[in-house]
Amino acid sequence: MEQKDIDRIIEMAWEDRTPFEAIKIQFDFSEADVIALMRRELKHSSFNLWRKRVNSGVSQKHAQKRNPKIERFKSSLQKSISMNKISKW
Repeated sequence: MEQKDIDRIIEMAWEDRTPFEAIKIQFDFSEADVIALMRRELKHSSFNLWRKRVNSGVSQKHAQKRNPKIERFKSSLQKSISMNKISKW
């Protein structure tokens, strides 16, 4: 896997509003795969902060915990993304 893909997965995992299911769809990484990647790539303290936040209930990393009215993986203000690349106009 290329470093840019690893960086993107970390970015998506760090964002509270991006569910693990979105990462699974785009990169075929399960929640366990994401956790292993985060553990390997982040400093120990950063990983612990991330896991604490994900498990705190503040994060909406699991689709089941999200408000059912939210039907998208990205902000409506974000540019269109296709295959994890910003679409060219």
